[in-house]
Amino acid sequence: MVSFEMNDRKKIGLGLTGFGIFFSFLGVVFFFDKGLLAMGNILFVSGVSLTIGLKSTMQFFMKRTNFKGTVSFGIGFLILIMGWPILGMIVESYGFLVLFSGFWPTLSVFLQKIPVLGWIVQQPYIRSLFDRYRGRRVPV
Repeated sequence: MVSFEMNDRKKIGLGLTGFGIFFSFLGVVFFFDKGLLAMGNILFVSGVSLTIGLKSTMQFFMKRTNFKGTVSFGIGFLILIMGWPILGMIVESYGFLVLFSGFWPTLSVFLQKIPVLGWIVQQPYIRSLFDRYRGRRVPV
């Protein structure tokens, strides 16, 4: 049996990633509050960096196949900071989807094991969406 040990750095990284998602959610709920969205982005990126390591993070974001997503995410963040949060979030969302689209197979397996969501994901229409990306490798 393989044991996945969580050291303190990874625990802090997962916490920062979770807080980043939470702050981003709050920023959207509070009518695209620029401060909350920026804080969410900073916490999310720093959490990912701590979770997978700085070298792996740099390799992931600087990979040639992820270049379009990295640039979109960065430009969206700059647009958000400049004062146009809705446009910034649209550009960031596109970059996020391009960057993390390789994680859909892992996410679909995880969602199928959750009691209520597993039943929803097993429905034919939703399952066809997840099956489209099955078999691809996780990018990290």
